[in-house]
Parts: sequence; structure tokens; C-alpha cells
Amino acid sequence: MMASFSTRRTFFAFIATLAFGLAPATAQDARRAYAPPALDTVHAVPAEHGMVVAQEKISAQVGADILRRGGNAVDAAVATGFAMAVTYPRAGNIGGGGFMVIHSAERHEDITIDYRETAPAATTPQIFLDADGKPDPAKSRDSALGVGVPGTVAGLSLALEKYGSGQFTLAQLIEPAIALARDGFVLSDDMADTLPGWHRRLARWPSSAKIFSRPDGTPLGEGDRLTQTDLAETLSAIAAQGPRGFYEGPVAEKLAKALSDAGGIMTPADLKSYSAVIRAPVRGSYRGYDIVSMPLPSSGGVVLAETLNILEGFQLADLKQGSPASLHLLIEAMKRAYADRARYLGDPAFVNAPIETLIGKDYAAKLRAGISADRATPSKQIVSAPPAPREGTNTTHYSVVDSRGNAVSNTYTLNFSYGVGLVADGTGVLLNNELDDFTAAVGASNAYGLVGYEANLPGPGKRPLSSMSPTIVLKDGKPVLVTGSPGGSRIISTVLQVIVNVLDYKMDVAAAVAAPRLHHQWLPDEVRIERGFPDDVLFQLKAMDHLVVEPMGQTSANSILVTPNGPLGAPDPRTRGAEAAGQ
Repeated sequence: MMASFSTRRTFFAFIATLAFGLAPATAQDARRAYAPPALDTVHAVPAEHGMVVAQEKISAQVGADILRRGGNAVDAAVATGFAMAVTYPRAGNIGGGGFMVIHSAERHEDITIDYRETAPAATTPQIFLDADGKPDPAKSRDSALGVGVPGTVAGLSLALEKYGSGQFTLAQLIEPAIALARDGFVLSDDMADTLPGWHRRLARWPSSAKIFSRPDGTPLGEGDRLTQTDLAETLSAIAAQGPRGFYEGPVAEKLAKALSDAGGIMTPADLKSYSAVIRAPVRGSYRGYDIVSMPLPSSGGVVLAETLNILEGFQLADLKQGSPASLHLLIEAMKRAYADRARYLGDPAFVNAPIETLIGKDYAAKLRAGISADRATPSKQIVSAPPAPREGTNTTHYSVVDSRGNAVSNTYTLNFSYGVGLVADGTGVLLNNELDDFTAAVGASNAYGLVGYEANLPGPGKRPLSSMSPTIVLKDGKPVLVTGSPGGSRIISTVLQVIVNVLDYKMDVAAAVAAPRLHHQWLPDEVRIERGFPDDVLFQLKAMDHLVVEPMGQTSANSILVTPNGPLGAPDPRTRGAEAAGQ
């Protein structure tokens, strides 16, 4: 049933308490490099019915309240996504895009929604090259040319239309976000930690500086109130008109004008023509569990399935979690799957990738046969090809389950933290620089070091390749684990390690998420690590000829383990303010 006005009023009073009365730890503590806790001291957060685990607590509570009021996992995911556009502007967004994986218990269906940004119609393969035909990173990362047509509003709306409970309208689910934007909230946690460091990027644009700065021009900080009245108006237009309120009319005109004034090429026609796409998921299996993840233009599902297939032939459970032997096998499997990512994968509307081969068990067996038990394989021996592109780390992931057996895994992004830094004047919408995920030229790397080929060159209407890997693990058709992460190229390896920790090593889900992680993406030929691995483990990896480099970079695998006694939430301790909000 619909919630009464008094119930909604009580809810908004609760949100106001969160927004105005948070008492976070110091930003100085949060900015230290991640030091994993003792894993036997880490425990998941239990809930009786449903749960939302997100990188930002106010939005997690918004989603959990929708569950309490009778909404399903999709309803809660939509409300959380719009709220994070207000409370987590460095990655939560309506000016970017992403991917959603849905397990619908009612329909006995697993589907994905691709709401990745698209390149404007005027995009050419040479758009990010300089006068000498060489890649110019500033064009794709720091200018309005790097802004893709945003997909989030279309994607969240499509999810609600097709898979929502029917008990909430889009306007009702956006209502908390409007209130938070209009009334403001007190900066704390991760945003207070990150905004000062990224303020110079935002302050380049007067429309952004006036929102994220104090009157004296310094960045907002811990305890300051962030009010976004223009964003409240934009959200109100979406609430009143649905996606048309964003992709057509005054908001679309202002978005296009802001980009044109900044030297961009997006037009109102680009916005009007945008559509999110429902796609069949990539399906794999691992030790009797079903893996449901994103298909192209996300590389996540393919690379994850390929890596797990390789690992399935090794008895990881016989090796100690975090041991040199176990980590060596993880590294070697990652290396081979990431090499295939670079060579074959791109937007499926433009590229015919050999997906069935790449995720096949026979192919994995051939790759597995080339792995030495005690020696690293040099990347140059795996495939003779140029390196793969980098991509933005400042994505965010949240996981949702409800009491009806539905689950949502959602990852969305602006690419860099706070995107390109440009708020379109009069809209409050912070815009992405997602087109840097294209390969500027064959063999060039993006901002995260991933290399690419022709399959991922820029083109009109094209969706850049991504590593976002929202994933749901099923057993006998029912969700067991819902996971995903931000982190650019490190997303896939992060999701992989959470799955292995839970399924192979039977770790508490909170410990599985908190454990130190490592990453190898084929090129550059190095193992990136987090702090927390014992010195003797690192010594033995180096003795196997692995080049070990610190740090790995930011990830945040906000996950849920579904048990017969209810969901267990694991907010990633790497982000201050991550929350498991249960019902």
C-alpha cells in the first residue's frame, strides 16, 4: 500500500536528522591509506528482511525506508540511486551512467539494464587526438568533449517501469532526493574527505564553484551544509514528467548549452535520442553456483566468468586464503582474462566479440594449462598485442535485497571523481568525463592504464567499454551473494576476490570484503596491492617473478550475503560512511 502523508513526513524528519546531525570520525583518519582490520574482528550487519548496502549512509537509509514501506529491491535501488546523486556527487549521479543487474523472483528472471553513456552524434574516431595524430588525454579527461550523454535517469526509470513493485511512482521515489537537494545536508564522511582534494577541478567552472565552495572560495568541508537548489528543480522536473523532464525541454536545453559554451559537442537531439537497453546477462558457473553479471558494453561479466573458469580447475580451498600460492593463481588467471578484454571487447552494437568462446570451459582449460605453479608468466608471452586502456575509479556500487527474494546489483559512475567537474548551469547536474573510457588510438591507454584496440575506438552513438561488474551469485535459482565495486579496471578483480573469499574460503562476508586485495590487468605487467599483505607473502610473490607495486587504488565492494536467516550486509570499510541499512 502507498505510504500515508504522515508516514512520509516522519521519514523526511528522519532523513533531516541524518542530514543535519551526523557526527562522523575525523577526515584526517579517513584519508589514511586503507589498513585492513583483523579479519576475525569484522562481522556482517544482520537484517531480518531486506537490506541496502551503499557507499553513503543517507542514501542507504533512503532505500531501506522504501523496503520498510513495502517496496521491492528495484524500488529501493531507484530511490537510492537518485538520492546518491545529491548526497554522493563524486560518483552518484544523474549526469553519468551505469549498469544494473536484477534478479526478479516473481518473474523467475535475471536481466540487466545498460544505461551506459553514449557518444554524441558528432563524435569521430579522431576526436581525442592532437594535431600530430597522438592521443591528447586532456581532451577526453578535462574538457567538455569527454562528456557522454547521461544514462542514469533513463536507466533507473526503465528499471522501475519494468521491474518495480507497482506500489511507488517515480515521483515518490525521487521525493527524498528532492528534499535533500532543496534543504541541504551536512557534509561528512567520504565527501568531506574527497571534496577538498578535487575542489580545484570543480572550481575551474563558475557554475560548479558556487555550489561546492564557501563564500570565501575555499572548498566546503566537514560540517558545512551542501544545498543544491538547481538540482532540486531538475529532480522535480523528472518527478513530474518522467525521463522526458531530463532528456527534453528546459533541462535538456540547459545541459546542451552548458556543454556548447564549454566547447563540447552534445546537442538536445543527442539527449532526446538516448535510451537505456535491457540486455540478457552474462551467465557463468563456478563450483555449483550460477554467476549473473553484466554483458557488453561492460567487460565485467565476460572477464569475471573467464577468470572464474580458469580458477575452477584449481583446488583453491586446499590453499590458505591470502597465501602466495593462492594469490599467484589469482594473478595468473586475471592476467589472461584481461588480455582478452583488451583484444576483443567493445560496444556490441559495433563489435562482434567471441563471447561464447571467451566464457567457455574448454577455452579456460587451454589458458589454465599455460599457468606455471611457481612462476609468473610475462604478459608479453600471453598475447602479442599493444596494452589496454585505463578507466575511471570514481564509480560507486550498491547492493539491495528484499524479503521477496528479489535482488539488485547496481554500479554507476561519472568516471573521475566529480566527473569532468562541470555542473551544467541552471541544472545542478554534475557531468561525467566517461568518453575517456574509449581508446583514443589503437594501443593507447586511458586514465586507468587499460589498453584497447579498434573495438573500443570512439564513434557516434557508441558506448565506451567499461569494467563495471554488478554481479549476483545464485544457488538453485536464489540469490546468495550480491556484490560489485567502483575502481575502474580494478572492479573485476575486486568482485572476483569477494566471490572467491565467500565461495572457496567460506569467509564471513564482511571479512571477505575487508580482506586486502590485489590486481593485475595484463598491462602494465605488475601486481598492484593494498596494504595488509604480510611481508613474507610479498617476498614469495616477488620470488615467483611478480612485480609487486603499491598502492592498488580505491575500491569499495558493498555486498550482501543472503542466508536462510536473513541478509548479512558488508559495507566496505575502505569508504568512511559506507552503510548497511536493514529492514
